[in-house]
Amino acid sequence: MGYMMHALFLSLMILIQPGCNTTRNIVLVEKGKARHQIVLPADPSKAETRAADILRKYVQQMSGATLAVINERSYMEGVPAIFIGHTDHAGKYGEEKIAGEGFFIATDDQHLYIRGGSGKGIIYGVYTLLDTYFGCRKPAPGKAVVPHKTTIAIAPQLTDRQVPQFVYRETYYPSPLEPEFQEWHKLHSFEDLWGLWGHSYFKMVPPREHFAAHPEYYALVNGQRRATQLCLSNEQVLQIATAYLRKAIADNPDALYWSISPEDGSGYCTCDLCSKADKEEGSHAGSLMRFVNRIADQFPQQQFTTLAYTFTLQPPSQTKPAGNVIIMLSSIDAYRHRPLAEEASAAGFRKALQDWKAVTHNIFIWDYTTQFTNYLSPFPDYFVLQQNLQYFADNGVKGVFSQGSGGTYSDMAELNAYQQAQALWQPRQPTDTAFNQFMRAYYGKAAQPLSGYIKALSNNLHKSKVVLDIYGSPVNHRNDYLSPSAIEQYSNFLDQAEKAAGSDTLLAGRVQDARLSIEYTVLQQARLYGTDKHGYLVPSGNGYAPAPQWVARIRRFVEQAKKAGVTELSEGGLTPDAYQQEWDKILARPWQHSIAFGKKVTLQHPFTPEYTAKKEATLTDGLTGGTDFSLNWLFVYGNDLVATIDLGTAQPLKQVQLNFLQDARHNIFLPTQIIIETSADGTTFQPVAEQAVGPVAEEDFTAHVETYKLALKAGNFRYLRVTGKCLPKMPDWRGNDKKPAICCDEIIVQ
Repeated sequence: MGYMMHALFLSLMILIQPGCNTTRNIVLVEKGKARHQIVLPADPSKAETRAADILRKYVQQMSGATLAVINERSYMEGVPAIFIGHTDHAGKYGEEKIAGEGFFIATDDQHLYIRGGSGKGIIYGVYTLLDTYFGCRKPAPGKAVVPHKTTIAIAPQLTDRQVPQFVYRETYYPSPLEPEFQEWHKLHSFEDLWGLWGHSYFKMVPPREHFAAHPEYYALVNGQRRATQLCLSNEQVLQIATAYLRKAIADNPDALYWSISPEDGSGYCTCDLCSKADKEEGSHAGSLMRFVNRIADQFPQQQFTTLAYTFTLQPPSQTKPAGNVIIMLSSIDAYRHRPLAEEASAAGFRKALQDWKAVTHNIFIWDYTTQFTNYLSPFPDYFVLQQNLQYFADNGVKGVFSQGSGGTYSDMAELNAYQQAQALWQPRQPTDTAFNQFMRAYYGKAAQPLSGYIKALSNNLHKSKVVLDIYGSPVNHRNDYLSPSAIEQYSNFLDQAEKAAGSDTLLAGRVQDARLSIEYTVLQQARLYGTDKHGYLVPSGNGYAPAPQWVARIRRFVEQAKKAGVTELSEGGLTPDAYQQEWDKILARPWQHSIAFGKKVTLQHPFTPEYTAKKEATLTDGLTGGTDFSLNWLFVYGNDLVATIDLGTAQPLKQVQLNFLQDARHNIFLPTQIIIETSADGTTFQPVAEQAVGPVAEEDFTAHVETYKLALKAGNFRYLRVTGKCLPKMPDWRGNDKKPAICCDEIIVQ
């Protein structure tokens, strides 16, 4: 019971205590004239002085009144005052320490008191006063929504004490990049808190400086030293990393945290000593934890973080994290359509959380709230975000990094940042509170239809029972919550919102930004539909050509995307201008006739359904793919591509043209060999062409398309069988244990 009460207290209780006093409201400003003055402590801190300036600024914006700011030494007893910070007068509400960055707001019958805990607690208190009690709102970057009030008053005898649920709170979207938005909503930034962040091995021991002379500093992978990870059992690596941190800490003594974490990807070290440590610990986190603890022991005053992620997800069985080591646990493998507490794909994450809880109380979560492969794709996890944060709070998590789209605009980026900010501070507030506050403040008279749009997206997702994948694609949902009929429903809501916005250009622009997600979906799906309904191609002569309206439609989308702040459409992907250029090439590409167009395809090995929206027809739909493996590519994982095309009748065939994709980052490689066979009966096949493909290049992570043209031996044939031999195993330099995949986009037969 004691633990539960303690947790309840730490969960940010807002205690409003009206008491029995029937005194009228305390009037701070009356008819544009200040009745109170701001009183600071005798020796105010920078944060307390800033808090006074913030309050003074917004009261003036609201009412036109200017609050005088004085030192407590100059205060005359009995004069109505707003006491900010650790003043002697605020002591009447107790001198006990306010936990963390918490604060209290209190009133008696005449005065207002605001006192903060550590850090920016006092600033958070002032912004809460403005937001909760004075009606100001900061839904997004830019000017706050400030009501005009010639009279400003507050209830007497109230006490509002708040302490944060999490000691670290970050939502990674464009909005918190604005300093005032970040402070208003009590958020953090890893740039401010961490002296060394994220995947940090190679920041401490850079391969460009050491690998050539000392490959033994790096991981032994399949018998070769490779710069994929560090060799954590090498004593010189420990010394170099320690020396790096000693200097970095001296240069940045105010940083709270220092990351000692593996690089993104696999390729962990399998040398005798590292393997021995991992075997003894029953986890690849064994060698990691021993390494981190040894460094943490040398800097007992610092706090270190390390990643429980992919191969280090599960804790070691013997070595516990040191007291100054924080585990940052990743939820990357979970789908997002249901709360993490119940989603089946999150079972591994839930187990890891429970296992880490058994060995440490210092746990942060690295969570994910966007679709990295398509930032603008509708990603309706809007109403599970708070439930996930409640789950973290219930399990003793101390900090959360909610990774969204970073500095680029994405689907409902402002809403996501606002809702997450509220829940990171107080995850147990009523579910719809933050949503409704944001919609009213940001969308105003367009709030109702836009709320309808957002709720329709969420409802349709749940009805369709499809997964929401952070590496998904809008083209793979053309039969569910992003079907043409669903998109028509969403468009109607958005049309109503535009109508409601009327001549308000600011509001109209916000509605157009919200529409970007649906417009992006339509454009991406048009590439997939191609010659079908909803595609970008229409009949023209003996073939097909782009519909005339697409040129203007794409240009409008690109211009609006740039206005909204879209800098890349996926993680490390295309800019809006590059997307325009990609479309320009597609629209300029002449239709290429193929004898195989629309013909039936039979596969020997199954395609990967989550990335192959048109199934077998992908190979004969007349559409070629780009560098996005999820669009117009037939994706086969771990097997050869063996496709048989029934041309309907026997006919002369001269050439077969194929495109294959190389995208090592997603484990997709060119075939090692291409074989073309023909048959008259579909049973007995004879080889008619063959081409070997060169070896996989070292360290080639550039996504690119290769075209192959194979001339055929003369003859009339009905059946054509195409084989693309899959790479038998992952190249050593790729550094993971997964099977290679092969992707083909179209088989053009002439």
